[in-house]
Amino acid sequence: MIFKMNEQTAHDNYKLLIGSVVPRPIAFVTSVGAEGVVNAAPFSYFNIVNNDPPMLMFSCGRHADGTLKDTARNILANQEFVVHITDEDNIEAINHTSISAPAHISELELAGLTAVPGSTVAVPRVQESPVAMECRLAQYVELGKFDVIIGEVLSFYVRDDLIHNGRIDIGKLKPVSRLAGSSYSAVGRIFDLERPVYEG
Repeated sequence: MIFKMNEQTAHDNYKLLIGSVVPRPIAFVTSVGAEGVVNAAPFSYFNIVNNDPPMLMFSCGRHADGTLKDTARNILANQEFVVHITDEDNIEAINHTSISAPAHISELELAGLTAVPGSTVAVPRVQESPVAMECRLAQYVELGKFDVIIGEVLSFYVRDDLIHNGRIDIGKLKPVSRLAGSSYSAVGRIFDLERPVYEG
């Protein structure tokens, strides 16, 4: 079947996108508002965009009236944020932070998560998260109903037991990814493939 995007509703296009671009890692992002309240929210439009310097991106939707959500507004104002990797042990609490709370309420408190000071940014990281990347805003791209936020990673926090020979143990990290609808995925079968070498 062929689906032409201009012949469908935006919601139909959305369902095709989120049902086929899977699994998607989940960025759990903390930022700080003007009143010092720590905002926290998960984003499944998320990935690496560069390694030298190390950079991440995530896409943040806007409210129906076109105004910025707290995360985007805070990052534009303060130029800093922290991205945490979502894992099996914390997925329920992280999902709880997706609640539409007013700006003066911290989603971390509602979810029972703990803010601890960042090491290189003024934004706190989440104590319960096994991996956190402290970021400085590098670029902000407006896309209409969504905006892309690109951050340069200034420092990593990685829980001690996850590091082996300088690499992160995926089995111990237990990352969770987003599928479609209300579905999530844990890491299943892992296999290795060596890159081919052209010998022509």
